[in-house]
Amino acid sequence: MARTSPAPGATWKHLREYALSLPEAVEEFPWGDRVAKVRKKIFIFLGEGAGMDACISLKLHGDANAHALSLPGVKPTAYNLGKAGWVTIPVASAPRALLLEWVRMSYMLVAPKRLGVLLDGG
Repeated sequence: MARTSPAPGATWKHLREYALSLPEAVEEFPWGDRVAKVRKKIFIFLGEGAGMDACISLKLHGDANAHALSLPGVKPTAYNLGKAGWVTIPVASAPRALLLEWVRMSYMLVAPKRLGVLLDGG
């Protein structure tokens, strides 16, 4: 029996839940967008979560940024955020485990170091 990937909407919900489980993460709606923030700084934009259009935007660096941009449908985030390493990713473009890893990376890039240490068990 072939394994199937979770539906993009289900993956989007899982990514949202994970993002909000990170230390001091909160959900807000600036400019009408759904985002997760840590200490007033956005670490993920949670685009529409329904259907095949589910997408996220987050900050990546180095090889992770290049890898993300090599996937189908992924593009630098608008409003010049792409110049700062932000990418917009259709949820269906990557495996859930990789997306979770990238949510964690974005959080670590934006959060104060003392909060990032909590994720590393310190």
